[in-house]
Amino acid sequence: MSADARSGEASSAGPERPEEPTAKGAVSAPGPDGEPRKVSRRFPLFTRDTARPEGGGRAAPGDAPAPARQWPLLTVVSVVAVGLLLTAFDVFRMGTILVGLALLAAAVMRWTLPGVGMLAVRSRFTDMVTYGSLGLVIVLLAMMAQPKPWLEIPFLDDTLHFTISS
Repeated sequence: MSADARSGEASSAGPERPEEPTAKGAVSAPGPDGEPRKVSRRFPLFTRDTARPEGGGRAAPGDAPAPARQWPLLTVVSVVAVGLLLTAFDVFRMGTILVGLALLAAAVMRWTLPGVGMLAVRSRFTDMVTYGSLGLVIVLLAMMAQPKPWLEIPFLDDTLHFTISS
C-alpha cells in the first residue's frame, strides 16, 4: 500500500498544483501579492535604484585574489602613477602624455573587454567617451605645452593673440 493511500488521499489524481498566474505584455518579477506585474518600458519618473554598469563584473574569476580581479583598473592607476611621478621629477611633457595614454587605454579596455571590474563606472558608451575624450585632451595639451611645443595649432595662437590684444 502506498503512503498516499494510507493517508487517505487519492493517488490517481496526482498532486494538485495551484494555477499559475499569467499576465500579458511585458512582465517583471512578482509584486508584493505574488502576482506578476505588468511593467512599462518607459523610464520611471523617480529613480529608486541604480543599475550596474555594463561590463561591471569581475575581470577574473571570483576565486582569484582581489588584485587579479581588478587588473584593468590597477593597470590604468599604475600607469597614471608613473606619469605623475615623471611629472614630479620635472619630465612634465612625458609624464602628462603618459597620463593621457593611460586614459586612452582605459577607453580601449572598456570597449574591448567584457568585464573590467571597477573601471566600469557608467554605461559602456559613456565610459568610453569620457575616458577617450579626457585622454585625448590631456595628450594634445601636453604636446602643445611651452617651451618648444611638439604640436602647434595655428588658430589657437591667433585666438590667444586676439584675446590679449583686445
